[in-house]
Amino acid sequence: MTDSSDEAKQIEKLYEFGERLNEAKDKSQNVKDYEGVIDATKTSLKAKQLAAQLIPRFFKFFPNLSSRALNAHFDLIEEEDLAVRVQAIRGLPLFCKDTKEYISKIVDILGQLLTADEIVERDAVHKALMSVLRQDVKESLTALFKHIWNVEEPSQDDTIRDKVFPLRAELLRPPEEMERHITDLIKKSLGDVTGAEFRMFMDFLKSLSIFGEKAPPERLKELIGIIEGQADLDAQFDVSDADHIDRLISCLFMAIPFFVRGAPGSKFLNYLNKHIIPVFDKLPEERKLDLLKALAEISPYTTPQDSRQVLPSVVQLLKKYMPRRKTGEETNFTYVECLLFSFHHLAHKAPNASNSLCGYKIVTGQPSDRLGEDFSEYYKDFTERLSSVEDLTRATIKKLTQGMAEHNKAMAAAKSDEAKDNIKTLKQNTTTGLRTCNNILVMTKPLHLKTPAFIGDKSVNLSWKEAIKPSALSTTTL
Repeated sequence: MTDSSDEAKQIEKLYEFGERLNEAKDKSQNVKDYEGVIDATKTSLKAKQLAAQLIPRFFKFFPNLSSRALNAHFDLIEEEDLAVRVQAIRGLPLFCKDTKEYISKIVDILGQLLTADEIVERDAVHKALMSVLRQDVKESLTALFKHIWNVEEPSQDDTIRDKVFPLRAELLRPPEEMERHITDLIKKSLGDVTGAEFRMFMDFLKSLSIFGEKAPPERLKELIGIIEGQADLDAQFDVSDADHIDRLISCLFMAIPFFVRGAPGSKFLNYLNKHIIPVFDKLPEERKLDLLKALAEISPYTTPQDSRQVLPSVVQLLKKYMPRRKTGEETNFTYVECLLFSFHHLAHKAPNASNSLCGYKIVTGQPSDRLGEDFSEYYKDFTERLSSVEDLTRATIKKLTQGMAEHNKAMAAAKSDEAKDNIKTLKQNTTTGLRTCNNILVMTKPLHLKTPAFIGDKSVNLSWKEAIKPSALSTTTL
């Protein structure tokens, strides 16, 4: 163990090395002094701390000693003493300040240190990483993402989310060039990410100006392509693969805002129509409603061609959940609301497709009208189902209205906050139920006509959605 007098001599000697290096006009001539600084990394703790400051400060002047200096400094990062480690970490950005070729190496080292246990050490790592990023954003980000591709550590994504992303306005300059660069880096990082990580990356991409409100269609198409890739729409669907189902529905909801803005959604719709709807009964119960809600939300933005293809599947499901006669089974009114909403918007885009599905008489002048064929039985069947579900809906409205009155009485009598919260939840559920039922009656009414006017506007607001002001609405189609 080094005694205090030896340590004092070591520190004194280090200061001498540092002073001579500072004062030298041609520092590259002071090789012995710099070698002395490097050798100090094998001595006392205080000498190691001082060496951790001096090695990176004069590093650029001694390229022939670069490997030796770096290895010595990296050894300091692995020291047991926290103060030595922190000082060594703080010095890392200086290695690449004037020698850019070391950026990738330094970023990789800092990436490995992101999992440090000590708070003060992690803080030093984050600050050092931000310092390197500011020196050369493009090279540093490339190195950081490359490190993430090779290491499975949640802290890597935490750092990007918490430290890098909030500084995008400062770091990503010039904006378009750097936003494109980080977009390409993110796309390469999405091969094996969790759902939370994917949402984080997508939220960041959405915040970039190149994907902003004025983004051209090809940019929106690029984002949809990323989401489609994550949803794995090229894979054969396996109804027993719960992870794929969860990922698919999550991605579908994530894509909806882009459909509203005009991004193409045919691939999603075709996948749903071909693979998911045919096995709807086999889906997990908790995912069926999610799927129908997603289908309802995207239906206003479909193209006529997609609408014509998907409409038969929707009608088939409608008939399943709108029985022709009372069956004694409980009606899932939210399913019916979703399907009626989807039916209206799809049929609005391809009205004459409903002739052969529901027996309507809609004339467009196209051969697909099929007016010479007799579909009267289909009309009778469909309208009887509408009447049946209307009777059930009115009965349910009556029960819900009575229930709301009881909830109001219970709320007035409730004493504890817990009891009030429980009643409040019941009232909210009842309110949503009433909205669902009222929507159903609004949507079934015009469907009794031989030539119905399908609802293709925003006059029906889905029961689980907040009311949207007309000025904020879009009529763009997929």
